[in-house]
Amino acid sequence: MAPHRIASAPDGATPLRRYSDTAEAGSAVVIRRYSTSFGLACRLLGPSVRKDIENVYALVRIADEAVDGAAAEAGLSTDAVLGQLDRLEDETRMALGLGYSTNPVVHAFARTARRSGIGEGLVAPFFASMRRDCDPHGHSDASLGDYIYGSAEVVGLMCLRVFLAGLSVLPAELARFERSARSLGAAFQKVNFLRDLGQDGEELGRRYFPGVDPQRLTEAQKHALLTDLRADLDAALPGLRRLPGTSRRAVALAHSLFSELADRIEACPADVLVPTRVRVPTAVKLRLAAAALAGIGPAFEPDPAGSAQRAEGRAA
Repeated sequence: MAPHRIASAPDGATPLRRYSDTAEAGSAVVIRRYSTSFGLACRLLGPSVRKDIENVYALVRIADEAVDGAAAEAGLSTDAVLGQLDRLEDETRMALGLGYSTNPVVHAFARTARRSGIGEGLVAPFFASMRRDCDPHGHSDASLGDYIYGSAEVVGLMCLRVFLAGLSVLPAELARFERSARSLGAAFQKVNFLRDLGQDGEELGRRYFPGVDPQRLTEAQKHALLTDLRADLDAALPGLRRLPGTSRRAVALAHSLFSELADRIEACPADVLVPTRVRVPTAVKLRLAAAALAGIGPAFEPDPAGSAQRAEGRAA
């Protein structure tokens, strides 16, 4: 039997190239539709890095939507939602090995993962945390730590793999980057928990913070939670300041946006915060974006450690 001939499209693209481009274009739509903050920060990245971050975000988002109400609205039971997560994880794991999936979002993610060194060691904890969202029981300190690691810190580590792809980084410097990526992911997640405290408790039956009743948040509890997440934001800065090229500007903007959101949560009385979803106005987001482009903000201040040089990596 003669081998199958792969025909190119009129524009010269092979079938795989056209499919991959289409899959990645779809992933770019996901971040624009679901997150103005991350979408804005992503626009500061160079084109190739931006594409890979969009691919990571899309997979994370579709899994998150499955447990945050989209599947339930479609009529799926909790067991059925868990089945969907199992299927998505299996598809993702298989695509990491094959470099191909019939699910466009998974296909785009797998291309990024294979280019950047994102493996099952980061994917598995993420899906474990997504499954935990289907469990109505509240968290202990230990289970919350595990949940935040899988739902947010590993996403930060995935993004870090993209930012550092192709670079030679010494082990000590990589450890610094990874500590910062995990701290930033944890901070983002904790800000989201606090902002969405009332909605998560009332609509989804979730209690993320041990000992905190979502409907009876006190000022003292709010202050303690803000102090904790701000410590994470501060801990993210050493590695952030060493990120290469456009990655530094984009992550600096995300850091500024969530810091601003934390400030606005602090200014909102605890009894008002629960029924309110605090937001950062568009005008403020644009001002912070301009500052990041100009190299203004905590991420651009001299690093007190100062001994290691900033990584130089992809700008496009």
